Amino acid sequence: MSNFNEDSNEEALYLKKALDFITEELNKETQNINSFKNNLITSNKEMWQQTSHSSEDFGKAAEMNQYLSEINNKSHIFEKSNKKISAYKKMLSCPYFGRIDFSEDGFDETEKIYIGMHNLLNETTDDILVYDWRSPVASMFYEGELGINQYKSPMGMVSGTISLKRQYKIKDSKLIYYFDSSVQIKDSILQEILCKNSSDKMKNIVQTIQKDQDAIIRDTENELLIVQGCAGSGKTSIALHRIAFLLYTGMSSNLSSNNFIIISPNSIFSKYISGVLPELGEENVNQITYGELFSKYLYDSFKIEKRSEELEKLILSKNSLKLTNINFKGSEIFVEILNRLMDYHSKKLIQFTDVYYDNKVIYSKDEIKNMFLNNKIGIAPARRLKRIENMILSKIHPIRKERLKKIENIVKNSYGHEFEIKSFSRLLSIKETKAFLKDIYKFTKIDYLELYKLLFFNSKLFKKLSKGLPLPSNIDEIIEYTKENLSKKFFTYEDSTPLMYLNLKLNGINNFSQIAHVVVDEAQDYYPFQFEIFKLLFPSARYTILGDFNQAMENKKDETIYEDIEKILHKNRSIKLFLNKSYRSSIEINVFAQNFLGKKNTSINFFERHEDNPEVIEVSNESSAYNSIVSDIEKFRQDGFNSIAIICKTNKEAKKAYNSLRSLSKVQLIDDDDLEIGNEALIIPSYMAKGLEFDAVIVLNSTASNYNNDFNKRLIYIACTRALHRLKVYNLRSAEL
Repeated sequence: MSNFNEDSNEEALYLKKALDFITEELNKETQNINSFKNNLITSNKEMWQQTSHSSEDFGKAAEMNQYLSEINNKSHIFEKSNKKISAYKKMLSCPYFGRIDFSEDGFDETEKIYIGMHNLLNETTDDILVYDWRSPVASMFYEGELGINQYKSPMGMVSGTISLKRQYKIKDSKLIYYFDSSVQIKDSILQEILCKNSSDKMKNIVQTIQKDQDAIIRDTENELLIVQGCAGSGKTSIALHRIAFLLYTGMSSNLSSNNFIIISPNSIFSKYISGVLPELGEENVNQITYGELFSKYLYDSFKIEKRSEELEKLILSKNSLKLTNINFKGSEIFVEILNRLMDYHSKKLIQFTDVYYDNKVIYSKDEIKNMFLNNKIGIAPARRLKRIENMILSKIHPIRKERLKKIENIVKNSYGHEFEIKSFSRLLSIKETKAFLKDIYKFTKIDYLELYKLLFFNSKLFKKLSKGLPLPSNIDEIIEYTKENLSKKFFTYEDSTPLMYLNLKLNGINNFSQIAHVVVDEAQDYYPFQFEIFKLLFPSARYTILGDFNQAMENKKDETIYEDIEKILHKNRSIKLFLNKSYRSSIEINVFAQNFLGKKNTSINFFERHEDNPEVIEVSNESSAYNSIVSDIEKFRQDGFNSIAIICKTNKEAKKAYNSLRSLSKVQLIDDDDLEIGNEALIIPSYMAKGLEFDAVIVLNSTASNYNNDFNKRLIYIACTRALHRLKVYNLRSAEL
């Protein structure tokens, strides 16, 4: 008992010490930032008053640059101080959450290492009161056991002994409780956090990171890290913490948030995860959906199908053409066909001609063709043609100049009006140049869309280029379907990737040269061709790939999808890791959801958290279902569950449910990627709910006829695994909603 009292007194004193230091530093930084703010305003005024505002006053340029440099330096200090203030304010509530006592080999002293969200350093004494959770020594808190241990420091491996691991519950600057643990984060802390309600933003998990999760977060050895994780295993959250860790370790190499990009499944998901990095003290990184890439690289005169529209059509389609088209256009077989098309275009389809000017051959067609095909350093075709165009123009320039001078002399001798002579020669020059360029452009310009059209509008060419490759049995239907869409100026979602590929390959475009690390979420929903796009856009980047083949949409997949990714991205060092423990849903919800996967997946483990069993409710008509759902929403709110989703199979069903429920309860329809999620109960199609989680989920119309194949069963599996605490499933007996 006395030891406990001593420990409690010691912990109370240390907490006070940390809080006093934070308060002191916070006051200091607040005063500093006010002073910086005033200085910044003064510097701006001085620059405006003391420097010239004339664009022609070049003598003042040096003075202006000096002021700008000073303002930039002060702005940097201001931002740094602001960041410190934000961190101190967060730490006031909870300065740390863990501690390890560590004795390094060769030293008698045992160091008490407190671990929190941020470093807390006394710069006067060099004492570290709290270590950032991302620091090397903190890895032992997540991964180490009591006894002999080691961690990787910047100077090499450090070995020693952990004699204590302790976890704290500190809230509003008060120590609620603490306990000692042996191997990993104790279930009691995890239970408490997992029992909390969901919110409209994903939260950080620094207090509960598990050993297998920490290994993913801290991996710096591999250029390609692939994570297969079951629903609720924390894949996305781990990826965000991984970004925060890499930003922390990359400070010395000037790695910044601009060097990262997340490929998100949709904009709703992007908004949902937007709070994690700021919570961890880092700036948000670039985020883009795959569909947003189309607007960067495809003609805007065509209507481009969204991913949600593609899935809606696929679910509602009564024939297999759409699915076959998607599978074929997303395959490596189609990549090969397009590669053959580009090669054939370069060697056979570009109509090089002799280039004449002033009745002289500037370049023969054979010379031009040889220049084009001589491509030892791999320059994109359009750039090679542009270089040839410039070579031609530079060669005719002196000839053109000499010829114009002769024309001016002839006209001057005949008419004697110099102004008219120049005007005449200039007009002649423009006219001749336009005509000349028109002939040149016939073989120096490439239109990726016209080339794609040629493949489908010329059946002989298609068959020639696809010779020896396995094609779908309904390839003729696919060709006709593609021709019809292109004729209507409509890009299907599955056509947009190959079109983008042609544009990138032919023109050598790269707008993402600063990206050093790419995170691809929901990887199971991407086809091999889409990873070819990533390879083109981010050729030098490292990758973190997250997926779950149990949540694949239109195609049932397995672990082989990751083999395709490894083969395409082709990195020197890669690793596949598996997260088989689900933390999101209760045991009861998880077991219920597993039934929709058919054969029970014994590799998935569930965190031991028990709640109410899911309810399956049979209703005879739509009116009964809607009235019951209104009652459910009210009951959920009374029980403290504010995050509620009504998940329908399709957008069509979601709209119908919304039109019926909006007069009965506060609901919001999510049928567009750009919508902000509010506080109302959400009505959302199953395929747009991926990655999200809710306190309570109502699955509407889960009858056998509505989920009658593997694709549809995976949709209901996705819907059910969105629920943390409560799940209700409505079956309509009489008719489909």
